[in-house]
Amino acid sequence: MRASALAHLVFERPDLDRAAAFLLDFGLVVAHRTEHTLYLRGAAPSHYAYRVERGPRARFVGAGYLVDARSDLERLAQIDGAGPVTSSEHPGRGAMVRLRDPSGFIVEVVAEQDEPARLSQRAPMDLGNVGNARRRVNATQRLPIEPAALLRLGHHVIEVSEYQATCAWYTRHLGLVPSDVQVFEDGSPAVTFLRLDRGATPTDHHTLAMAQGVMPAFGHAAFEVLDADAVGMGHRVLREKAWAHAWGIGRHLLGSQIFDYWEDPWGARHEHYCDGDLFTADQPLGVHAVSREGMAQWGPPMPRSFTKPRLSPSSLLAIARNVSRSDDLSLGKLATLARLFG
Repeated sequence: MRASALAHLVFERPDLDRAAAFLLDFGLVVAHRTEHTLYLRGAAPSHYAYRVERGPRARFVGAGYLVDARSDLERLAQIDGAGPVTSSEHPGRGAMVRLRDPSGFIVEVVAEQDEPARLSQRAPMDLGNVGNARRRVNATQRLPIEPAALLRLGHHVIEVSEYQATCAWYTRHLGLVPSDVQVFEDGSPAVTFLRLDRGATPTDHHTLAMAQGVMPAFGHAAFEVLDADAVGMGHRVLREKAWAHAWGIGRHLLGSQIFDYWEDPWGARHEHYCDGDLFTADQPLGVHAVSREGMAQWGPPMPRSFTKPRLSPSSLLAIARNVSRSDDLSLGKLATLARLFG
């Protein structure tokens, strides 16, 4: 199986209006809304990239992927625990099968959707006076003061305790392949950046990043914006709206994106990025030691709060249970995670 695109993310929130307030300031636009569900998107062709369902508590539900044909869905429906192929009730319609990965996250796989439209947006700020390229003369750069010029959903990050089983599930059933992996001292994976396998067609450095953790958890959602000015203007608007800043502005090392992270009202992190790497199937796997320094080339250091888990009595019990049962966790790995990211 080979997924062709990351389609959407799904969240539950107790307050749709509060969710919309952040997401609109972040740069998404409402594609459709019902009494219990909010759908949002960027300017690139997409029926929706972000679905918020009204629920009793705030949580990340899962992700949606596109495949090329209904026959792909029929094959996926044979996986243990998969639902049947059904008609989608969401914008874009089409057919869908609903799966659950080994860490408990829902994965919706969709095919045969209607053709999506593109939304209008400002042109890129490409007349830069950089080095010897002096192209802007007797003219100025003036950006509109508005939320970031957001294009599309690019990737998402999850933490899992059952790392090997979950990573193998995505490579086997959705055809994702590793671009880079950060490893512990014993060579086992700490973070893997997985991309779509589209052969000779360039694709994002990662569509899903998976980190070794002590329990299943949402890391962040990343959205590509038009250019570096969109990252900066998005930062200004979100700061003036008094939303919580998480990390940035900087440039990542693995993936190379210029990034900026913000938190929604429930503490879920959302990233603006631009200028990310594109790989084809010819690009070999990169292997790197896990470190805080490996997270960015420049910008402020990654805050400790960025990776520190939010603990509650129930999560502490889950952590204890996962550590005792997981084949992927050891005291050495836990000590390394605590030293680097705790």
